[in-house]
Parts: sequence; structure tokens; C-alpha cells
Amino acid sequence: MSDALLDLQGLSKSFGALRVTDTVSLTLRSGEIHALIGPNGAGKSTLIQQVAGALAPDAGRILFEGRDVTGLGTAQRAQAGLGRTFQISALAMENSVLQNVMLGAVGASRSVWRFVRPVMRDAGLRVEAEAALHRVGLGDVAAMRVAELSHGQRRLLEVAVALTLKPKAFLMDEPMAGLGSEGSARMTAFLDGLRAEAPILLVEHDMDAVFALADRISVLVSGRVIATGTPAQIRRNAEVQTAYLGEEVAP
Repeated sequence: MSDALLDLQGLSKSFGALRVTDTVSLTLRSGEIHALIGPNGAGKSTLIQQVAGALAPDAGRILFEGRDVTGLGTAQRAQAGLGRTFQISALAMENSVLQNVMLGAVGASRSVWRFVRPVMRDAGLRVEAEAALHRVGLGDVAAMRVAELSHGQRRLLEVAVALTLKPKAFLMDEPMAGLGSEGSARMTAFLDGLRAEAPILLVEHDMDAVFALADRISVLVSGRVIATGTPAQIRRNAEVQTAYLGEEVAP
């Protein structure tokens, strides 16, 4: 579609005889949250890895702002404006919360030479990193080691790191994973406001969060998108009910 910021066109990926992505096409539009759901092993994280540049598809292409980025690596896609959070934490556990976010800001600057400078003395980077931490509610733990944070705080920290990239779109792989009900509610409220800043392609198992947040939902089963639609359309879809949702979110 002409208003698609991110456009996946016929992506396919196999590992040996196992096809984990089967001609997947979907779009992410400005101002929306497009959720990708499906059972374990459906290929959701593998698809996100292809969008982020960590895996190359065997076929198909990825357009971002109309530009073919299929051949670009993760750093180039991040510099182009794709901000990613991870299903499994990629944080530096022995560094402080603030150091993690400042290193994210350095990566966004595209200035490799800045790595040889005393990063923590860079006032501009510090201001940017502190602002991101305050946005996610972690401003008061900036000096703590990441290893001392709760799981929920680490998920928020990953979002703060992504914010420093000033992304044009977010790729979020299970941001609610391991959060309790209170943490999920906080994350849901934060993401709800974030879509106005940049749209989100969201992989998530928390169905309450998905149906509260998503403008559109795509359902992935065995590497194939079996349905895309509004939350109401997905709830009513008989194939989706049979393949994945069952009675837990039935009308």
C-alpha cells in the first residue's frame, strides 16, 4: 500500500527441509501497531530477524520507506530508522543502566570514532540517554548495574535503548515476556502512546495486550500468514480460532 512505511513482500526462509517463513507479505503503516501472533514455533521471531537484518530471506524483499533494504545488515537498518527490542535480552549486564543507553545513543550517531572517547563524559549523549530512561520510568535507577534490575525493568531498558536510535519504526519481539500483570499494564500504556511517535511491528503472546493495542493483527501459523485484519475481524475468523486462538479470546 502507498501508505506503508514497512512492506514485506513474499518473504521465504528455510533451514534445510524446514520452511519457517512461507511467502509472508504484510505492511506496517504510519501511526499503527501491527501485531504478529501465532503458536510457538510459528516462525514469528525468525520473521522479525529477517526484518531487522539478522537473517537473510531466501526469497522476497523488504521495503522501508519505499527503499529496498533486503541486502542491508542490522546496523545499516538501524541507521535507516528500524529500532528493535529483543525476545532475549542483549543488554550488557555488568554495565550500568545509563551506560547501556548511552552506548545505544553512540550507535545511533553513526560516528564510529566516538567509541574511543570517554563515552560517559559526553554531556550530549548523557542528556539523550537520561531523557530516554525517564520516558520509560527508569530515571531513578540509572546508576544501577543491569544485573540488579528486575526482569520487567530490563524489558523497559531495552525500549529505552531503542528510543535512542530515534527510530522511524519499532520491531518489538515479546516486550511483555516475563512481566506480571502490573508490568504488562505499564508496558501496554507506554506502547499505546509510542505509536504516535513511530509505528510498531509487535510480536507478542499476551493476548490481552495484543487486542488492547493492535490496529491490525496478522496470524502466523507454520510460517504462513493465515489472516490479517482488525482485532474484531481476527476474533471472528474461523480459521484463526481453529489454528490458534481457541476459546480464550472468543467473543
